[in-house]
Amino acid sequence: MKYRYLPMTDQDQREMLEFLEINSVDDLFTDIPEEVRFQGELQISQSLSEPELVTYFQTLAQKNVNFSTHVNFLGAGVYQHYTPSVVNHMLLRGEFFTAYTPYQPEISQGELQAIFEFQTMVCELTGMEVANSSMYDGATSLAEAAMMAAGHTGKKKVITSRAVHPEARGVLKTYAYGQSVQLQEIGYNSEGVTDLAALEAMLDEETAAVIIQYPNFFGNIEDLAAIEKIVHAKGALLIVSSNPLALGILEAPGKLGADIVAGDMQPFGIAASFGGPHCGYFATTSKLMRKMPGRIVGQTKDENGKRGFVLTLQAREQHIRREKATSNICSNQALLALAAAITMSSLGKQGVQEMAMMNLQKAHYAKQVLQAKGLEITFTAPSFNEFAIKVNKPVVEVNKKLLEKGIIGGYDLGQDYPELAGHTLLAVTELRTKKEIEALANELEVIVRG
Repeated sequence: MKYRYLPMTDQDQREMLEFLEINSVDDLFTDIPEEVRFQGELQISQSLSEPELVTYFQTLAQKNVNFSTHVNFLGAGVYQHYTPSVVNHMLLRGEFFTAYTPYQPEISQGELQAIFEFQTMVCELTGMEVANSSMYDGATSLAEAAMMAAGHTGKKKVITSRAVHPEARGVLKTYAYGQSVQLQEIGYNSEGVTDLAALEAMLDEETAAVIIQYPNFFGNIEDLAAIEKIVHAKGALLIVSSNPLALGILEAPGKLGADIVAGDMQPFGIAASFGGPHCGYFATTSKLMRKMPGRIVGQTKDENGKRGFVLTLQAREQHIRREKATSNICSNQALLALAAAITMSSLGKQGVQEMAMMNLQKAHYAKQVLQAKGLEITFTAPSFNEFAIKVNKPVVEVNKKLLEKGIIGGYDLGQDYPELAGHTLLAVTELRTKKEIEALANELEVIVRG
């Protein structure tokens, strides 16, 4: 065989030609008249051998800026975190890497158990009672939560904080349009968290749910306990979008009264990969369990008393009458859910806490160093591993100069928040060193003052 990934050998080809009683592949096209056939050769490059092809693409890849060549301070929903080496060793095992929907439990016990463990760890992190077997990503998971809330309450109004990720709000708008759900947005205050006075004024008896991000898009920590009292006083549901790593040290949303918690598992063992694919998580209360999209893997016993795993509740349209379905989500990110589960298992409870604490401490050290250089921190609210700073220049220009120094800069907040033009959102994870943080501060001082 000339190529690793083409299963057809020369012998396979000869056997197929013999079966078809023809002498060559060209004989397959004899029914096409000569006058309509293309004469000559296509203007494409000659084929390359596998080593030549690998070298070619490696040369192209070397033109990219990546985490190996540059120090990264960009987050905004996709983060660079430590991934235990065991993750890829497990993911590339054939029974996981090639597995699809585990419809046949008798031969899918490993896959089903992996999903069950994922659900269990999501419940522990979020403080919720049940979780499903993963969603496409954090944005679709949040949108599904809003639609579930509207369907459950019979109300068509959903309020979203502007401090929720702009892309997630964009996906939500698409979902809401199809379901005729009315969306309203409330602003954030000078501290960089949701304006509670505005929320209380906007809430009414027709509100199905309120969506809050925790920590929010600016990295700031919302007061969920105060928000919960306001939301539930009007009979609405509280939906929380949360970075799962932050839940290693923050109080679980479920313990603060959240009805649905959704988010993206990307911080746990899932590569940035140019923005995807990722794995969304979705957790809720037992009361809302039968309205939850997707599927739940349950633990049971066979007739001999041996532990086993099966798909249990399935509210998607393939399994029940279409008009009663709560969602048309038809698959899950089982492989990436497994990556997250392996990462969390490898780190353990203490490891997740330590990793989250390192994010918190390093981000706050970066704040102190930047302030000492005369840079202004945009918001005053407590934050996790992201924060905004004012650079008083177009962020695109600042980032271009940082790239020249081997640094990937922050997210340009002016793209989504016109009032924050000239402000950049920086992410500082456990992988950043003191030297790298100080180098960023030194370069930003020169750029901003220059």
